[in-house]
Amino acid sequence: MLTEIAVRAARPKEKPYKVMDKRGLHLLVKPNGARLWRFRYWHNKVEKALALGVFPDVGLKRAREKRDDARKLLADGIDPSAERKAAKAAVGGAFRLLAEEWFAKQTHLAPSTRKKNGGELRALYKAFGSRPLPSVTAPELLAVVRGIEARGTRETAHRVCSIFSRIARYAIATGRAERDVSADLRGALAAVVVTHHPAITDPKAIGPLLRALDGYEGQPATTHALRLAPLVFLRPGELRAAKWSEFDLNAAEPVWRVPAERMKMKEMHIVPLSRQAVALLRELQVHTGGGELTFPGLGSEVRPISENTINAALRRLGYSKKEMTGHGFRTTASTLLNEQGWHPDLIELQLAHAERNKVRAAYNKAQRLGERRKMMQAWADYLDGLRAGDKKVVGKKRAKRA
Repeated sequence: MLTEIAVRAARPKEKPYKVMDKRGLHLLVKPNGARLWRFRYWHNKVEKALALGVFPDVGLKRAREKRDDARKLLADGIDPSAERKAAKAAVGGAFRLLAEEWFAKQTHLAPSTRKKNGGELRALYKAFGSRPLPSVTAPELLAVVRGIEARGTRETAHRVCSIFSRIARYAIATGRAERDVSADLRGALAAVVVTHHPAITDPKAIGPLLRALDGYEGQPATTHALRLAPLVFLRPGELRAAKWSEFDLNAAEPVWRVPAERMKMKEMHIVPLSRQAVALLRELQVHTGGGELTFPGLGSEVRPISENTINAALRRLGYSKKEMTGHGFRTTASTLLNEQGWHPDLIELQLAHAERNKVRAAYNKAQRLGERRKMMQAWADYLDGLRAGDKKVVGKKRAKRA
């Protein structure tokens, strides 16, 4: 059995060695002079060791008390090591457990966003996964995001920092942290360079694009998604996952009601359908109307066309990723409708952008559907003119604001 004198007399040797006490307690003496208390025990037929502290911070008496506490847990069938990990997670807010708890509550996120967030979380798990969140310092977080930034992915670096911040705020709200250290990184990262989606906005070039879309050969879901995209102003993900139940093609004023869960702003969006859009959808209904999805993927009734389908079709038509994208149809419409004098509020509403002024947003939702229908039909007619090469339409000047 050890004594305080014997513990103090323990000197380092060339290799680590143990000085035994009793009931599983021993002192591990390292070659560098460190003297570490360890409790050796068996749980479920597996030998384990529990660290009890460093001498002289933890003396012999205190080490024995810790050993006895661990033995009491064993008597109750509890693994002391597992109990310690659970206690640290509960009190200190272990980062990975907190992050997984937070992420499980983000049910409103689109699948693509959840997938992207998953990649960002993995970077944080690698750096801080087993550590209590409050122990993470601003310089440590900065080192992680700067490493990402150094690879040329500035936007990802900012997103990783943002994800950390949201997890930290969740920890603060649930009483497991006191501050968000990511706030100290403001200005420390290089700014993200905003790049707009490539789009064709010259009326002289839009006609050839539309004729190319009309001539594209492929499965009906792809051909009609391509031709419908310029008419509805939706994001590619909102378009491709359409279901026939969302359309009211037989109404006096046909509409497409896109459910909130598929919209970026998480609010149901109404698209007034022009005569041209309705005609395209009726054509497609002959091919895919027997299923739930409007644009089913090739050989599947449960998965829509992929997120790359429209872009891939544009590439096959000879349009590079620097010239035109599926998202670019929104830019085309926004640019030209603004030039033609349509009210910016109508355009923004039809693009489903957020309206920050709540009073103005309420007014817009209640009052402007009829005006948007007029704009959408005028836009479809304008595209028909460009497609036909009508010189009067191609050279159309700025109109009086509607």
